[in-house]
Amino acid sequence: MEKSIYSAEYQRLCALLRELRVEAGLTQVQVAERLQEPQSFVSKYEAGERRLDVVELHHVAVALGSSVQIIVQQLWPTS
Repeated sequence: MEKSIYSAEYQRLCALLRELRVEAGLTQVQVAERLQEPQSFVSKYEAGERRLDVVELHHVAVALGSSVQIIVQQLWPTS
């Protein structure tokens, strides 16, 4: 199992989070405001420069109008 933040699996997560944000009609600034974080926080996790822990992923999912469960199901539909 590759542990790098640059793994293909993690890059799929970053792309999915970006896609969910765009589908929700939100800018990085708007998501950052919901998270009470700077815009750079959103930019860095979307670009794969920052790894999210499970608690942060939960907060991001809620800010995007989603859930960790939905995100996991989209990443690994057969799991």
